[in-house]
Amino acid sequence: MYEISVEQEFEAAHYLRGYRGKCEKMHGHHFRVVARLMAGKLDRVGIAYDFTRLREELGQILARFDHTCLNEVSPFDKINPTSENIASTVYGELKTVIKGSGVALASVQVWESPRSCVTYFLDED
Repeated sequence: MYEISVEQEFEAAHYLRGYRGKCEKMHGHHFRVVARLMAGKLDRVGIAYDFTRLREELGQILARFDHTCLNEVSPFDKINPTSENIASTVYGELKTVIKGSGVALASVQVWESPRSCVTYFLDED
């Protein structure tokens, strides 16, 4: 089994509705997003999934978040733009993009600081 990982970054502001503490006020992050795919076989060239393709696909998903107030961007205009919700949103969108490619989306990890991250993966048991 092969695990393929790429990482992209974006800058955004957000605030957490209903949260009591500093994060209820607007603040910004330099988000880092890591997408991991799993593949059981290689193509005729010897590649499980093209890094360039995966970076582009992830980048297209994240582009709408970059340099925004996440609270104003769907779906975060309705749900809190927590790292957890960002990870599950990106996971769902990326899973749709790679559907039928012969690889599985293993996880999406969102770092909101150098020491704080969340990893979302679908438990299909």
